[in-house]
Amino acid sequence: MTHYSIGELARLTGLSTRTIRFYSDSGVIPVAGRTTGGFRTYDVDGLARLKLVRTLRELGVDLPTAQRVLAREVSVAEVARTHAEAIDAQMRTLRLRRAVLRVVARNGEVEMVHEFARLSAEERQAILEDFFDEVFGGFDMDQAFLERMRSVRVDLPDDPTPEQLEAWIELVNLVRDPDFRASIRRMSERHQEMRAEGVDLAPYSQAQMEAFQHAFTRAREAVDAGVDPRSPEAAEIVARINDVWASALDLPVGPELSRRLEEFGDPRAERYWQLIATINGWETPIPDTTAERAWLAEAGR
Repeated sequence: MTHYSIGELARLTGLSTRTIRFYSDSGVIPVAGRTTGGFRTYDVDGLARLKLVRTLRELGVDLPTAQRVLAREVSVAEVARTHAEAIDAQMRTLRLRRAVLRVVARNGEVEMVHEFARLSAEERQAILEDFFDEVFGGFDMDQAFLERMRSVRVDLPDDPTPEQLEAWIELVNLVRDPDFRASIRRMSERHQEMRAEGVDLAPYSQAQMEAFQHAFTRAREAVDAGVDPRSPEAAEIVARINDVWASALDLPVGPELSRRLEEFGDPRAERYWQLIATINGWETPIPDTTAERAWLAEAGR
């Protein structure tokens, strides 16, 4: 039978003699015999056990668990599965911590970023539900509209980009903003009044979507061309835009049309959807029309 000295085991396994002696003292590898000089020797089984423990330890498995594997109390497969799941959890935590640190490096806020980033999926959605309850609660609104609003979930990934994490933090601040909540409640109240008046509040029609696109396209062209929103040229652009909106909403050009556009024109509502799109990683992002809206507002005055 082949016997190995501690020095030979060290050469075969790459472990230090001190570590092997520790494992021997701990009972991980049993002593197979002694030399005439009284030095310990180990057999092939001891070498195999030592190599297995070395591999498990290099993979991060603690010594007591490695000893349970050697004692056949648990299998290597069971240990590997449990350990892989633990590493997955650690990696998720580290990825999120990395994103938090990158956001903190940008804006200097620590506690708020860390707090919001640590929320569970249920806790994140609860923030939106609280917002919905306040801005829609108590109003007789179109059920399809309410279901559509409540069906959108915040799906911040386990490995968020700094942009996704920043969007989530901005969204939390937005939906908790009393002024924004009051603005959406005014929209909900107007929605209820129009519903009582028999106005069709179904999702946007093709004509209304085209009216949105037409308005922002014309405004973008005006901004790019440097058209003064107080100029006669701007007045002509706004007049054409109003004609399109009047047709899409079946309203005459005038105060009633202007009121409708103003009542549902809070740009923060658009920002809400932009943030949701960023957080959820939607393939088709919602464009930022802040400049276009500002130009239209000034030209409309």
